[in-house]
Amino acid sequence: MEYFPACLTRAESDATAGRIEDHFERHGFGLWAAELLGTGELAGYIGLWTPRFEAHFTPCVEIGWRLGARFWGQGLATEGAREALRYGFEEARLDEIVSFTVPANARSIRVMEKLGMRRDREGDFDHPALAEGHPLRRHVLYRLRAEEYRERARRAGRAI
Repeated sequence: MEYFPACLTRAESDATAGRIEDHFERHGFGLWAAELLGTGELAGYIGLWTPRFEAHFTPCVEIGWRLGARFWGQGLATEGAREALRYGFEEARLDEIVSFTVPANARSIRVMEKLGMRRDREGDFDHPALAEGHPLRRHVLYRLRAEEYRERARRAGRAI
């Protein structure tokens, strides 16, 4: 939660879990629990989400992740996000997936770039859920279109 306005209370966390379950029912995809294969330990979540706010690029599907700090830097976000992209483009047949974060979040930006997402500098925006002047209000926007994903997969020799 380093680049979020505040940590969630237990009630807020429970409400978020309910929204995630509802999202799966409505859309057929959502935020998956990210567990370590060897131990089953919960590391956080990774997946696809439909943002609830309005912006110039919504409606859209966002790829995102939140992992506990002790799981950072191990490639877990990249590994899980690659599978989420695969699911989004190959199974859910989405046309585009976006991701966004604050400009200071270099770790998440690096994951977006490893995934082949490209920054849309014209798309950078002020997050509408944060007040004017809030230090986390400005966000950078990254995009990946299905055609780009398929071309990359073709060049890598993967059948889709």
